[in-house]
Amino acid sequence: MEIAEVSASSTEEDTPSLLDRLDSGLSGRIFSYLDEPIDLARITAISRSCHRFVVESRCFRDLCIRICPEVSRFNSVMEKDKMCISGGPSSSRDLALTNLNMEHRVYGNLAYELIRPPVESCCICEPICASSTDNYPRESIIWTLCPSDEENGMPSYWSSKGENDKDVSETLTYRLHKNLSVVHEVKLRPFEAHFQRGNPIYSPSAVRFRFGYSSSSTRIKSSVLDGSMSSDRSPCEDYVWTYISQEYPVLQEDELQSFKLPRPVLCIGDILQVELLGRVQRQRTDGLYYICVCHVYVVGRPLYSMSFDVEGQPRRYILKYLGHQGHPGMPFEDI
Repeated sequence: MEIAEVSASSTEEDTPSLLDRLDSGLSGRIFSYLDEPIDLARITAISRSCHRFVVESRCFRDLCIRICPEVSRFNSVMEKDKMCISGGPSSSRDLALTNLNMEHRVYGNLAYELIRPPVESCCICEPICASSTDNYPRESIIWTLCPSDEENGMPSYWSSKGENDKDVSETLTYRLHKNLSVVHEVKLRPFEAHFQRGNPIYSPSAVRFRFGYSSSSTRIKSSVLDGSMSSDRSPCEDYVWTYISQEYPVLQEDELQSFKLPRPVLCIGDILQVELLGRVQRQRTDGLYYICVCHVYVVGRPLYSMSFDVEGQPRRYILKYLGHQGHPGMPFEDI
């Protein structure tokens, strides 16, 4: 049975239920063990009192936070062009209930999105910039999104500039398709230079991932056409990071390596920055350390029906439900 079918049938008659006999605190504890949106939707179909309890207890919001704690960053919700302030004061009980019902629908749809299975290589839209590039455009960041190992008979990869210090790190920055995505893992393949003696592999020592958004009012433009960011500009200065992963060791091997996040992460923002930490391989000809990467993939799912805005200081995050947006299957459209 679909969630929409369960919710649509919700309680034309208010028949007594076990929930009506329980203390609200105990009911809340019981509901905290439900980890599927369909289960909460079925509860709302039992009776009007059950539906009211789920709405007023903000059960779907709590479920979303349990799945992805990043959800707690949102202060408000908006449904298409209508907005309510989560938990804010209301001039009347009717208005408060209207707001809670809107929040219920928005977080119900978000919960459904959060549990959907990931899709391989669907999240990255385009490269923005690399902290350095050795030979542009032949060794540009753009080649890290090329699905093949070669392009026009030449190996496709990005290369940093050479450094004497093996502790110097690099960054690769990308734009994601949507400003809200659920990410499960990131994959990266170091580059093996078959055209050099000994086939050296220019992997980083470790990798870390940052997700966030631009703090400027205008969209950050891609610097790929310029080759790299200017040397006096920090790779992080234009961004607000909403999630920073742990460090993952990288093997010095020519293979696509998977770095699974501890849990599915709601990435608030359309910026991914891959931090390449430390260097392990010197180039024989100049004695400098380099990092080279063939491929970068993100395993996850863009949230086409959701978006967010940021307002004011201190920042307030507004979760926006946009409707189906051409992607069917959203369960709470008509609740």
